[in-house]
Amino acid sequence: MRRVSIFGATGSVGTSTLDLIGRDRDGYQVVALTAHRDVAALAAAARQHDARLAVIGDEALYTDLRDALSGTDIEVAAGPAALVEAARRDVDWTMAAIVGCAGLEPTLAALEGGRTIALANKESLVSAGSLMMEAAHASGATLLPVDSEHNAIFQCLAGGRLAEVRKITLTASGGPFRTLSQEAMRAVTPAQAVKHPNWSMGAKISVDSATMMNKGLEFIEAAHLFPVGLDRIEILVHPQSVIHSMVEFRDCSTLAQLGSPDMRIPIAHALAWPERIATPCAPLDLAAIGRLDFEAPDEARFPALRLARQAAEAGGAYPAVLNAANEVAVAAFLAERIGFLEIAMIVEETLTAYSAQAPRRIEDILEADRSARAAAGRILERVQV
Repeated sequence: MRRVSIFGATGSVGTSTLDLIGRDRDGYQVVALTAHRDVAALAAAARQHDARLAVIGDEALYTDLRDALSGTDIEVAAGPAALVEAARRDVDWTMAAIVGCAGLEPTLAALEGGRTIALANKESLVSAGSLMMEAAHASGATLLPVDSEHNAIFQCLAGGRLAEVRKITLTASGGPFRTLSQEAMRAVTPAQAVKHPNWSMGAKISVDSATMMNKGLEFIEAAHLFPVGLDRIEILVHPQSVIHSMVEFRDCSTLAQLGSPDMRIPIAHALAWPERIATPCAPLDLAAIGRLDFEAPDEARFPALRLARQAAEAGGAYPAVLNAANEVAVAAFLAERIGFLEIAMIVEETLTAYSAQAPRRIEDILEADRSARAAAGRILERVQV
């Protein structure tokens, strides 16, 4: 029986993970589950899966969670410090799926414990990639990518060594506005932006997919996970989301990982690695799909890709600033305070105004994150509708 903890248990990745674990109750023991504010869903999951510990990120909701779990033996905690302490619990496998920079400290704590981490919180590697990878190397932790693209690359690399890689290709669906003109995108609404054509995801990541910032963040994440050099990582739009990524080797062989657009597939790969388990996912039917299309991304209509590459090239805390400004801008868009095109504009202005030394400690990253959020907030006040 493997002992597991799931950070971000009420989100799309967390619930998919619990779905897989629930199909093999004798194979897994749930130690800790966490959520940011969804007390009801967290309490229900903790009861259903007999968790030892439930942690709510918002300290003000501690009493609500305690009451929801009264009559059980489930330990209850709340707040950022409690999330970090939960990450230090002795488990075999941790799903790091907290959305945004809020997942940085718990993920780092889990890495420092030398455990196996399934990483779905891309913002941790984007904001503090060097520190995260150093912590993993120092502790001997195993870092398994869960994003479908990075998991695909990981699987493709089973067919060759990193030193033999000529090129890594991250595929992108292009999001719901792939064919819209820039002018037409001025009028899109949050309701339209969160309707991804292929994947079922949370609101923030769905908007990131619509702006293609998600692919920009994945570009930075890939550079840390698979250090072949920024010039050997490219992005290719593939609307069907069947090929999840590709790796080209120096002999000109290209390996691709294919699958239905269901996050339970890469989650299951990380959950069972180095073995494989059965999933309830739909098998791939290429005859029914009929065709696979590809096109180069349009950085004029989707400037987030250019901004992410520039942040990666600049290094230091620039990726953290990119991520922080984007989180502020996306939240403002979802609240209908700004238009869709203003998301990238706020990120670019924040990056342009930023200047600081390269971070050496996690505290430096957190300070860069705070400063960038404040700067993005000031720009937001100027441009909001």
